[in-house]
Amino acid sequence: MSSFPYTLSDTGGPALGLIVLQTDETIEGDILRLFRGIPVRIYVSRVRAGAAVTPAMIAQMALDLPEAASMLPQATRYGAVGYGCTSGTTLIGVDRVAELVQSGCKTDAVCDPLSAARAVCAHLDIRRLGLVSPYRADVAQPVSDAFETDGLNVTCAVHFGEEVEANVARITPDSVIAAAREVARHGDIDGIFLSCTNLRTLDVIGPLEQELRVPVFGSNLALAWAMARAAGLPDIPIGALDPVDTADNRSAGAALPAA
Repeated sequence: MSSFPYTLSDTGGPALGLIVLQTDETIEGDILRLFRGIPVRIYVSRVRAGAAVTPAMIAQMALDLPEAASMLPQATRYGAVGYGCTSGTTLIGVDRVAELVQSGCKTDAVCDPLSAARAVCAHLDIRRLGLVSPYRADVAQPVSDAFETDGLNVTCAVHFGEEVEANVARITPDSVIAAAREVARHGDIDGIFLSCTNLRTLDVIGPLEQELRVPVFGSNLALAWAMARAAGLPDIPIGALDPVDTADNRSAGAALPAA
């Protein structure tokens, strides 16, 4: 075998990183779907996570975040890296998550679903929020409290009481729709947040917005929206009621990308 000369070039285009829980079966497909048609490279790493979501499991996950971030390709600098866990961000802390992720990879910005959801509320002028969470109360309540400390009024919140991640990924869209309807029925709301990156929400957002006439968004949609903005990419509309002008990407009010 003889050697042969070659040249090197940049891999081209902006890059995003995504750190996904070991047990999450939903977010990776959702993020790829939401960025469809946008010229960006997306690299995914997994962080160890237990089968049950508890405060103790999340505390252990914080210890493993730097290693998970370091498993992203090290030759690349990322326009943004997303950490895919709403409850994890809430219990670990937004600033601490950013610190842990940046200790393992080169990135200009760290995004998370909690900060992203707060930013969506500001973007859509949501002041009275309805909340749906799949988890048990000791995991779900801190998420609600985090919005309250940010100046929002969570007027109605419901949770499914589930702690097994494999079950969270299999909660039916009809169950999510029913929970959102319950929140809308009992709360004076101007928006609904469907919390959890492992919950299947993308396909229910449009129908719920049409029925309830308020903005509805989930963890994955909010995270993708925040990552695109942080990296200077074209805007990803937050459902049909997003006022942003996205003429260069998708028209305002366009449906979310089909699966």
